[in-house]
Amino acid sequence: MSYRLEMNAMTAKDSLSSISRERFSPGEPLTLVGVCLDEDTWLLLKAFAERAPLALRENFDKYPVTENESVAEWIGKPAPNICIIDFDKDRRSATIVAEKIHASAPETAIFAVSTHSQPELIIQSMRSGCSEYLVKPIDREQILNAVARVAGRRKEKKETYKAQVIAFVGAKGGCGVTTLVTQLGALLAKSYSRKTLIIDLHPDMGDAALYLRLTKYNYHSFELLENTDRLDAEFLQSFILQHSSGLDVIPAPEAVEPAHTIPSSAIGHTFDFLSSRYEFVLVDLPPVLTAESLEVIRYCDQLYVITIAEVAAVRNVVRQLDYFHRKEISEDRIRVVLNRHQKRALITDEQIEKVIRRKIYWKVPNQYAHVVKTIHGGDPVGQLSNSGVTLNLNEWAGAIGRKPGSDEKKKQGILGFWNR
Repeated sequence: MSYRLEMNAMTAKDSLSSISRERFSPGEPLTLVGVCLDEDTWLLLKAFAERAPLALRENFDKYPVTENESVAEWIGKPAPNICIIDFDKDRRSATIVAEKIHASAPETAIFAVSTHSQPELIIQSMRSGCSEYLVKPIDREQILNAVARVAGRRKEKKETYKAQVIAFVGAKGGCGVTTLVTQLGALLAKSYSRKTLIIDLHPDMGDAALYLRLTKYNYHSFELLENTDRLDAEFLQSFILQHSSGLDVIPAPEAVEPAHTIPSSAIGHTFDFLSSRYEFVLVDLPPVLTAESLEVIRYCDQLYVITIAEVAAVRNVVRQLDYFHRKEISEDRIRVVLNRHQKRALITDEQIEKVIRRKIYWKVPNQYAHVVKTIHGGDPVGQLSNSGVTLNLNEWAGAIGRKPGSDEKKKQGILGFWNR
């Protein structure tokens, strides 16, 4: 028996010799305890710990299931990052222990280990709080991938952000909101190296993904808002489309769908989660203001109202600003942007500012042919070259996202990118 275990340990060390530490977060190693693990499994973990940043504490030889036994004290403080429980010796006791650890130490990842792989047994262990189910005999890839996922989640928690949430709404349809949102998003991601997300909240037939030529997807933004109870990094990833610029996109529904009613708490919870994972969250809102739109506007840090120099659009800006005032949306957060600006327009800038009773924050020049080219190409950064509208939008993106401390040399480098 001892000879077999010694040979197993040597084999495990050899098979784990190729493990790369790059798959794990730098810093303190993950801590691990075992519960009733057999000798083969514990030897494998010991060999693994020699090749990866993993610190083994102890392999407990009994299940703490009596009422007067505190699981929190039993597994130690601080709680380990990982607890591996053998479900073969006593499945009922193992289930109780998993439930207790999950309740008292929710940050601890619980792995079930068993020779049985029936679906109903796997589901039962997951319901008790296990995040991984490892089937004996455990191989190198099983343990490597499971531990790497825990390390990845810990790294995500350390690398949290507090995004600026910026909403964009048009005075009416056809003001170019989606075009501006997609171009600014791509610029923030590519030119300013900002972790940026666009979420398209048009209730149906939104175009943000289409403008970036991201046409294949299974899920949309309202499905995300309707499933906040399942919201975690892995669930979010199933909604994300990634553009070549580095920009992430959550698309709108592709077809006409029944009206979605989203509780305000779901919107707040979703945007809290998104804000912790990005530096900028850009929200493409429909021109018709719904209860959901208003809740997003209440949450956001800035609201850009996009208009053009047309009578109907300018009149709607006045109506929107009055509506936001009645809803107690702070005026300091609202900025009016004039798209397709022409110096010799029939309605002058001064006339618009007089009607809306505020200054125009930004004016985007009217270079329609260039903009259409970006939409057809699906590449806002690469297609616009060094046109006037490109330089204008790059300047606007810089005003939003230029990192503090950027010097003049970096600015020249950014402009150099546009002249290539």
